[in-house]
Amino acid sequence: MPTATVNGVALYWESTGGNDAPNGPLVLVHGSWNDHHSWDAVVPTLARSFRVITYDRRGHSQSERPTTPGSLAEDAADLAALITSLGVAPAHVAGTSFGGAIALRLACERPDLFRSVAAHEPPLFGLLANHPETRAPLTAVQERIAVVAERLKAGDMEAGAREFMESIALGPGEWDRLPAQVQRTFVFNAPTFLDELLDPDGAIIDVRALSTFPHPALLTRGTLSPPFFPAVVAVLAGALSHAEEYAFAGAGHVPQRSHPDIYVEKITEFASRVTSHRT
Repeated sequence: MPTATVNGVALYWESTGGNDAPNGPLVLVHGSWNDHHSWDAVVPTLARSFRVITYDRRGHSQSERPTTPGSLAEDAADLAALITSLGVAPAHVAGTSFGGAIALRLACERPDLFRSVAAHEPPLFGLLANHPETRAPLTAVQERIAVVAERLKAGDMEAGAREFMESIALGPGEWDRLPAQVQRTFVFNAPTFLDELLDPDGAIIDVRALSTFPHPALLTRGTLSPPFFPAVVAVLAGALSHAEEYAFAGAGHVPQRSHPDIYVEKITEFASRVTSHRT
């Protein structure tokens, strides 16, 4: 089992595809609750064009779970250390949900590690606080997150996971449609999601620093996602004026699972243009 010890934490990682891949390395950062398996539907095809690196973030599945609460800052530092230790910098970095927030946080701090960044619906809901037009979606998501937190603090990890998936991420009734192994993964990783909720800086990002990111950026959303996710993407696009925006038609919060072919097509097309511009 390949692991890399970064910042004192052992992270499980996998590499698929060759070092001579035409578009270079691509590091995929998973979101909350799940692990590197969230990318299983897209890795084999992406590996035709990239050397694909997936990993379990700290506190998730096969990676070490520290006894102290985690944070967005620590996850970004882990990503930086992993990219460096594996010798894949500069890399294309793509993240979905909280993984997108991590990728964007690191883009602010270490742009030298990137060829490009792609983020799908990062839950940076703190960015909506100062925008009157987003007050309604912010209130809606805060109310839903409060219910999830209540379940988790009470120790009912399965109820918290179900609530999150049905009221925020996927939609009503979707928990029961998930494979049993995926449900078990979400329940196992639920304590780390509670850490993320309690992180005072976990839902914000320095948009001024982000605006100076010098490399290509791709911000995506799903046309079926709840309104608070497109609202965040719109704020980020306003800060990162040179970023491309793209909406996955018929998709929601997890296009790499629900629409893997379209997700691969967009990421590959975007990175191919970046590679062509560099050469």
